[in-house]
Amino acid sequence: MPLASDLLQQIDGLLADGRGDHETLAALRAAARGLSASRCDWQDLKDETPFRSYPACELYLVDGRDHCWRITDDPACATGVVVAQKAQTGGGK
Repeated sequence: MPLASDLLQQIDGLLADGRGDHETLAALRAAARGLSASRCDWQDLKDETPFRSYPACELYLVDGRDHCWRITDDPACATGVVVAQKAQTGGGK
């Protein structure tokens, strides 16, 4: 299921106002049923380039079509998302 522009707009709305925490991820999962959504600390993906960055978190797109997941910047290849919560002091990266 590629990420359509309307779904990306919904995700933008949730993450722009959210904290990148468990509640934000739950809201994202409810809005995007069927989409794989995970959460991690920003340090876990510090060597990757985020698809989008928000005040409290960063969004990464995941391509899980092969055996292993990989980060992608192509919404047409994305099978899921990862929300990386930024550090509490200083805002992350």
